[in-house]
Amino acid sequence: MSAVPPAGAAAPAARVAPAAGLARFSFNQATAKHWPLAEVVAGCVAAGVPGVGLWREPVAEYGLDRAARLVRDAGLTVTSLCRGGFFTTPGWRDENRRAIEEAATLGTTELVLVSGGLPPGSRDVDGARRAVADAIAELAPQAAAAGVRLAIEPLHPMFCADRCVVATLGQALDIAERFAPEVVGVVVDTYHVWWDDTVYDQIARAGARIAAFQVADWVTPLPEGVLLGRGLPGQGTVELRRLREAVDAAGYTGPVEVEVFQADLWSRPGPDILAATIDTYLTHIP
Repeated sequence: MSAVPPAGAAAPAARVAPAAGLARFSFNQATAKHWPLAEVVAGCVAAGVPGVGLWREPVAEYGLDRAARLVRDAGLTVTSLCRGGFFTTPGWRDENRRAIEEAATLGTTELVLVSGGLPPGSRDVDGARRAVADAIAELAPQAAAAGVRLAIEPLHPMFCADRCVVATLGQALDIAERFAPEVVGVVVDTYHVWWDDTVYDQIARAGARIAAFQVADWVTPLPEGVLLGRGLPGQGTVELRRLREAVDAAGYTGPVEVEVFQADLWSRPGPDILAATIDTYLTHIP
């Protein structure tokens, strides 16, 4: 499915002129989970934010084609779509093929993949990682034809059993390096990789395969729902600027997407969340 508007359609709006210091900033809509998509887009335009990271579920709720028009007419760049993957789930092939088409329709080149955990009843983590590689190989031709890169995101090892058997950037690269860099890449998410004593070597190794750089801090104590243990930049223990400098040194010049899952943050009004995200980004990332 092409992201190009049909002949005779109105020309896309000019890209948003970024506010000072925000040329690379992208606001992932999950950071304001309960803020409706249209209001996210309007808020980003008003604040001079040039990019947004989108999630499939709220896009589907709004309507895929309608969402594509919304962001295009607003002049925003869709920096990533989350997510594909979950290759141990029944129906994963059709679901991921739809995800590739959705990414193309939205005009983003990056589809974030979260691999999924162990199959039910299995303890074979090596076999599960092999299955992830096989699944990506199956999807790669369609992604390449659509101009969409499959961006493998490693998650912290505590999620290995039920959410993502790809637990390190090195493991993600072991899979990605079987394919052309423009077809399969990796996501460097600070929340998931900061603890790894090899991460800086792996970032250098990744080079042109870095498809997305996502930022969140690690806060302690972790909440009972560990998925919600992310903080805004500066709220936790991660050397965020050092990681940003490392991806830059590896040749990455793309967006810096702030993606925070936190119940206290979600309880605030959307405009307040965006303002706080911009403030902490400007303080702790550039």
